[in-house]
Amino acid sequence: MTGLPEKAHGSRLGPWRFLIPEDIPVSENRIERVLILGGGSAGLMAAVTLKRKLPQLDVEVVRSPELGIIGVGEGTTAAFPRHFFEYLKLDPARFYAMAEPTWKLGIRFKWGARDFDYTFAREYEKRWPELQRNLGFYHDEATPWMGIVSACMAHGKAFPRKPDGTPHFHNNHAFHIENVKLVGWLETMCREENVTITDGTMERAAVANGRVTSLELKDGRQLSADLFVDASGFRSELLGRALGVPFVDYSGSLFCDRAVIAGWPRRADEPILPYTVAETMDAGWCWQIEHEKWINRGYVYSSRFISDEDALAEFRCKNPGLASEPRLVKFRSGRYQSLWQGNVVAIGNAAGFVEPLEATALQVICVEASTLADSLVDSLQEPTPTIIELYNEFNTSGWDDIRDFLAAHYAFNQRLDTPFWRACRSDTDLAGAARIVRYFQENGPSVLPGPVLIHPANSFGIDGYLTILVGQQVPHGKPYTPTAAEQAVWTERIDGYGQHARRGLSVEESLAIVRASGIKASPPLARPLAAPRAS
Repeated sequence: MTGLPEKAHGSRLGPWRFLIPEDIPVSENRIERVLILGGGSAGLMAAVTLKRKLPQLDVEVVRSPELGIIGVGEGTTAAFPRHFFEYLKLDPARFYAMAEPTWKLGIRFKWGARDFDYTFAREYEKRWPELQRNLGFYHDEATPWMGIVSACMAHGKAFPRKPDGTPHFHNNHAFHIENVKLVGWLETMCREENVTITDGTMERAAVANGRVTSLELKDGRQLSADLFVDASGFRSELLGRALGVPFVDYSGSLFCDRAVIAGWPRRADEPILPYTVAETMDAGWCWQIEHEKWINRGYVYSSRFISDEDALAEFRCKNPGLASEPRLVKFRSGRYQSLWQGNVVAIGNAAGFVEPLEATALQVICVEASTLADSLVDSLQEPTPTIIELYNEFNTSGWDDIRDFLAAHYAFNQRLDTPFWRACRSDTDLAGAARIVRYFQENGPSVLPGPVLIHPANSFGIDGYLTILVGQQVPHGKPYTPTAAEQAVWTERIDGYGQHARRGLSVEESLAIVRASGIKASPPLARPLAAPRAS
């Protein structure tokens, strides 16, 4: 999203630099060598981040040939391009060539009483000079866009068209990426940064005095390090199993605990959508992630309300074109009580997990990896107890923010009257979202509570909540009727956005132009997209 806070786009933790007095004792050991357990996207993203920011570190990734790569589609948020292209300054052109992503402007929610779009452009909180209120008060269900990005989504376009016919790239986008291709690109980046990648499977971790001293591999090798990064996925081999850090359960807010995943080759008549689809199902929801030659589909559901067999039957019934054998994934939503314990830092699923309703998995890895790198930079590789405490507070609150936001998706979805959705509407614990929801119900889509009820590091911001609550038609006590002059401005501006979007470029057209001309599709813009007027 435009103007994401520091945390959301994996940038530096600027305020930390003023919180570490010189007289605080340094940690037990200086960190010179980092061992990362796990060679998936989390481990490789952590490795390339650490080496780009601290090239003097000795970084080794241990990957298990027995586990392989999870072949799924990945949706991202705007945090992903900002982390890699702005924070790490990697070359976008090489990413496009090697990872072969498609563009994602947001999420199309087939949710609530009607479909609505969530974009990365933060359109609900904007305010045009000619209007008295922010745009959330003027939302018109007959015209479901409020800016050029949502207008492009509504018309199936990836980017507006510049006068020369090329795409007007902007920073209000993310990507859809096939996991295998993402891992391949990350491995190349790691090798170029002199990260050591070792094949081996961990047999056990040696622990003494609350710290991991070494990892023993199945072939007998023993590996030691000053800092261990646990990127072992749901197993959480080091943080959860070896150190026994308690797990904080989110099941009171998020009921889903299973997913069945499959897909099909893209047919010639299936356009590449510039967004992820999140579609309401009987006992959960279904994603659709768009790749150039493959469509990835997954049903996230609650085993309390539907059996695996019935979920698979519903999945197949609503997706008769499935070409791959559906694969079942079991998970639990929650996070560990602390993510940096002793000399172990967990990254990604080893630290926590929530279902991919807002595609936050890779965003969380970006944030955790960048805050770890910045902590080591600021502490001169000797992290103090206070910086570890702040790291834990910052990143555990990030997981809680995601839980809170997803809970608001479930508590107000009125689309289906099934046992699962009735339970969601009556029993979902809104947790930290409760005050935000209560304010909205009393005051409507006002932006005033943002600085108070949503802390600056929250990646969704007040705009995210307004999008979800207005989109689900949650009733509120302050409806607003525009003046005639305001309505005229609104109509003209919205019509202009629609005309501009209709002239835009599809994903296929944008890809063809990039490949033919070698355009460097870079996220940042020198200035924001202008608001067009109707012609």
